[in-house]
Amino acid sequence: MTASRIALVTGANQGLGRALVEGLAARMGPDDMVLLTGRSHRRVSEAAREVARAAGTRSRVEGRVLDVCDREAIARLAGELRTRHGGVDIVLSNAIARLLPEDSQAERADEFIDVSNTATHAILRAFGPVLRPGGRLLVVASTLGTLGHLDPRLHHLFDGVSLDQVEYAVESWRGAVHSGTAEEAGWPRWLNVPSKVAQVAAERREGDLADGTLIASVCPGMVDTATSRPWFSDYGHAQSPARAARAVLDLVLAERVAPDHYGELVRFGKVLPWYSGTPPTEQDRILTP
Repeated sequence: MTASRIALVTGANQGLGRALVEGLAARMGPDDMVLLTGRSHRRVSEAAREVARAAGTRSRVEGRVLDVCDREAIARLAGELRTRHGGVDIVLSNAIARLLPEDSQAERADEFIDVSNTATHAILRAFGPVLRPGGRLLVVASTLGTLGHLDPRLHHLFDGVSLDQVEYAVESWRGAVHSGTAEEAGWPRWLNVPSKVAQVAAERREGDLADGTLIASVCPGMVDTATSRPWFSDYGHAQSPARAARAVLDLVLAERVAPDHYGELVRFGKVLPWYSGTPPTEQDRILTP
């Protein structure tokens, strides 16, 4: 990577996103810049100021207001970074819509899909082309992002397809949720499953290995955050955001990445096979209100 690097993290006001900013700012150099982004001007400003003043921070930290559901705003920021800095070196797509166990999954589907999927696609389209040689674009997903977690009837929608086709599959799923035909077609009631599979499918690009531009998904493991805590009663194995960020940052800051990591879902330095997993029907029944 270049001597002066630019990194950007979405959903970075708190939790894992903020821990990723803190880790980048501590491990990158004094000539580098880390952009902490979120929707709220106040929260972004406060978080960026606190990280910039924290002990161990080496890089410059700036807050930027960015609503990941605003595709034009994403494109403008990517264009700005291309014009002012010649591109960007690190992009961590971490934003997620908070969903509680008592919420109606169908009623929250639009917001969840917009933040987790439509925004991911917009980030890939806007920032993929402005990654400098050796750049890294990672989408924070989960172990549910492998194809085997979907009903086999849906595999063809995500296996070996283009980003356009992934977007079409996601919108078909959204339409099925609204029409009440999703379960009949094989879509799980728990939104997180098809959402994560779609995130991983969107990263499976050809040609990135040639110029060392890593685009992939990462699973940080169970993290103790305000978003995940309502879903689990036992947090004995949960990591703090700072600890969960370490493996992600080890990957994003590595000088060399194993060729088999490109376009895949990586958990603690190991690739999770794309075809692994089983449809979580029982888990879906328990976790869906």
